[in-house]
Amino acid sequence: MTRELRLRIYSAIVLAAITLGATWFGGVAFQLLAVAASLLIYYEWSTITRLAERRFRANAYGWFSMVALSLNLLFGQPELTVPLLAGLVLTATFPALVGKWSGWQPGGILYAGLTSISLSEIRSDDSLGLAAMLFVFAVVWSTDILAYFVGRAIGGPKLAPRISPGKTWSGAIGGTVAGVAGGVGVALAYFQAVDFWVPLMALLLSIASQIGDLFESFIKRRFGVKDSSHLIPGHGGVMDRVDGLVFACFAAFLLAVASAAIAGDASSSMGAFLFGL
Repeated sequence: MTRELRLRIYSAIVLAAITLGATWFGGVAFQLLAVAASLLIYYEWSTITRLAERRFRANAYGWFSMVALSLNLLFGQPELTVPLLAGLVLTATFPALVGKWSGWQPGGILYAGLTSISLSEIRSDDSLGLAAMLFVFAVVWSTDILAYFVGRAIGGPKLAPRISPGKTWSGAIGGTVAGVAGGVGVALAYFQAVDFWVPLMALLLSIASQIGDLFESFIKRRFGVKDSSHLIPGHGGVMDRVDGLVFACFAAFLLAVASAAIAGDASSSMGAFLFGL
């Protein structure tokens, strides 16, 4: 076993322990994890897109926005999540509309900010919060792992050769099947039976996670970088590790918000939405 592989394994074990431990405890522990991920993602985004080098005022505004959002999530009221989302969108887009700032600046605020909001909302303190978060983890991790192994074993036509040459359609399909199976497995561990809604949600989140992976690959290729940073030994950066997860969380959160708006029921939890309760 090479030194680099050992380093990757050790880092993966530590990250998994921290993530699953915070998820189990929920509350402040998970809020801190979500906020830390959000701030690190914005750091990597601003570094990759060179906002820190070329657009000091825009980057300073971005950091101010992220800190303000983080404080609201840690010390604000949980029921204000949707207004906080509206505030995030306004905060991110207003300066770009009235000024000549780079479009990458509002993109970074939205990407990083929505990460902490959606994670926090999914792992809320209701009785289904833990199950909902484990459901998303199972879908994303199963998709990621099986897409890699199926793609290497079968090969075939490339999924998006100009963005990520290593990804294949066989891997994408294999990963999607595994993601649905993983999500249904978690649901069955909590409930005696599930209807069509659970595999449908798992399917949508699996597809979203793969889009998130491609999105990050596009950004890195656009700016000519290999890894989002070197914060995680042997793995690269935080964005490299959570690109699929954050897009799956985005999809789950935004679909739940849209569903609640259509139904006129703002009291429904993320867990209830994901499991069709």
